[in-house]
Amino acid sequence: MCDGLTPTPDRTGTHSEESRSVNQLLANLRRVGVSGGPNRSDALAVHPTVPPAIRNILQLPETPAPRPRRPVRHDAAGRRLPPGPAAPQSWLDSSRHASQRRVNRDSWEKSSDHRLLPGAYQPERGSLMDLVLRRFAVDWDFQKTYCQYYLYDLPTHIRIPLVRYVSLLSGEGVSISDLRSILLPPLIDPEEGGNPADEDDPSSVNESFTHLDLTGAVGRSLKLRDLSDLIWPAQPELIDLPDSWDAPDEQAATLSASVTGVPRSLLPNLTHLSLALDPDLPSSVTWRHLLAFASRQNKLTHLSLAFWPEPTLTPNAKISSVVTREGHVVQYGGTGPYSHSLDNDWSEAIMVVSRLSRSLYELEYLDLTGCASWSPALWSTADHDTVDWVGHWGKISTILLYPGHQLPEDASIAEMTEYSQWRGYAVMLERHVRGRRAGQGRFITVEAGG
Repeated sequence: MCDGLTPTPDRTGTHSEESRSVNQLLANLRRVGVSGGPNRSDALAVHPTVPPAIRNILQLPETPAPRPRRPVRHDAAGRRLPPGPAAPQSWLDSSRHASQRRVNRDSWEKSSDHRLLPGAYQPERGSLMDLVLRRFAVDWDFQKTYCQYYLYDLPTHIRIPLVRYVSLLSGEGVSISDLRSILLPPLIDPEEGGNPADEDDPSSVNESFTHLDLTGAVGRSLKLRDLSDLIWPAQPELIDLPDSWDAPDEQAATLSASVTGVPRSLLPNLTHLSLALDPDLPSSVTWRHLLAFASRQNKLTHLSLAFWPEPTLTPNAKISSVVTREGHVVQYGGTGPYSHSLDNDWSEAIMVVSRLSRSLYELEYLDLTGCASWSPALWSTADHDTVDWVGHWGKISTILLYPGHQLPEDASIAEMTEYSQWRGYAVMLERHVRGRRAGQGRFITVEAGG
């Protein structure tokens, strides 16, 4: 008597499973396969091999080659990829084989790290704050509307790098409307032009806003004239003064409100400002607008003018000329096409920089990366006029005069000579300023890279 769990004995009285040898079991597996499927059986089947002479006599087919265990992966160029899982997308984006647009953007972002204004809060690369701000800036068109009632309430140490991230990573750069969303309280009903939802004075809320980084936005998505109007709002209209000091209380209250309601600067303690340009994108900046803007920002201690063009008040008249009544051809603008190369004439550039120094007399740090082509105007003299490094700019102790680009491997002799000359301009400027100060005032350092 046996149950269903006991194996049935064969004729010899032993169990069938026990009577089978190992070779018989392996042969059975080769014949029928493990799963019974056609693909699996073909993969595991072992075809006997015979000598080539006997195979030709018996007209046997060729022995098939063994199938690969897994399909071979190839990239877009047809090259065989190494085994294992695919590389993360972050590795592919940073690879030298990535798309040229992404590589250029990443190199521009990394090259702007040395232009970060001193003392500015910059999240560590790859940290949670860096990832959040980076994602926020990439989706800025959506986040600006979705979070419009919360941007103004963010802490100042987060709003400061947010402006930089939006300026560098958004599509068009930071605009005047973006700055309004970050620096001004939202309106109760923006469509109807309602009052701000926050009753606190924006100037008081932004008192700790000391750094404003507009790298790559000025002259492209942001105009200096609009920025000046935002920081310095228009003065209120004057009201009629009372005829006597014994005016009614209502009229006295109105007068008191008008006097105390004089608007302050939106950023009363702004000391660090970056107006650096993107060298790969066209811009429409003019020194005339910069001089007008600087006349109201005399508290600046750190300024970046990286990649700004040569100082001139008539940039579009460089190749223009006029004919006098006597028939003489006179250059229309202050700087001609051969003023610097042949005549060594830097008179207009010296005049413009001197006007800038008289307005920004509190500067301690000046970034002129990519401006080496017109840096001789910083130490040249024209008609006894030169930049005052002892009085107006006597507090400057650090100047950045990097060339702004790396010399390519296949550079020509002319490019190598010009690059070396630009690097030497930093030494000439440093010697000139130290000689003018003659050991008095602050010690100056002009950096031009290693």
